[in-house]
Amino acid sequence: MADRSTPWLRAAVAVAFTLAMVCVLALWRWLHGPPELYPWVKALHVIAVIAWMAGMLYLPRLFVYHCEAEIGSKQSETFKLMERRLLTVIINPAMVASWGLGLWLAWDGGWYASGWLQAKVVLVLILSGLHGVFVRCVREFGADRNRHSQRFYRIINEVPTVILIGSVILAVVKPF
Repeated sequence: MADRSTPWLRAAVAVAFTLAMVCVLALWRWLHGPPELYPWVKALHVIAVIAWMAGMLYLPRLFVYHCEAEIGSKQSETFKLMERRLLTVIINPAMVASWGLGLWLAWDGGWYASGWLQAKVVLVLILSGLHGVFVRCVREFGADRNRHSQRFYRIINEVPTVILIGSVILAVVKPF
């Protein structure tokens, strides 16, 4: 049982650290003003998004390989551990940081009313929904109740890439 609670504890610590970092940044902004802080928050946001996307691209690949593993085999148990740790230690905290820092940037930069940002938020909401699907898949694999084929996971693996391309174009080009 200790093995199952350890990733959750690490994830809780990572989320708490992320929230503390956001609070420290908000305090810094309040004390020193936006010129010094905005680029740092932006850099941290980009780092968090990279971590989130890396996990969102890797996790479905693990699912593809996990489909091949025989239920109860050592390989299957290894995939369960890898999937759970990737989700709880990297993907979940990175998503929280991405959202928190992104919302701070949108508010502080005055971008919240911009059309490009509203379109980007729609894409990020879709990505967050996909994140929820992946959470369910990790739970299903963990209980040896996978309902999907390798083909499903190969196709769904492309969705984060499409969202990433759209989000980057919207954030960099700001077409509207």
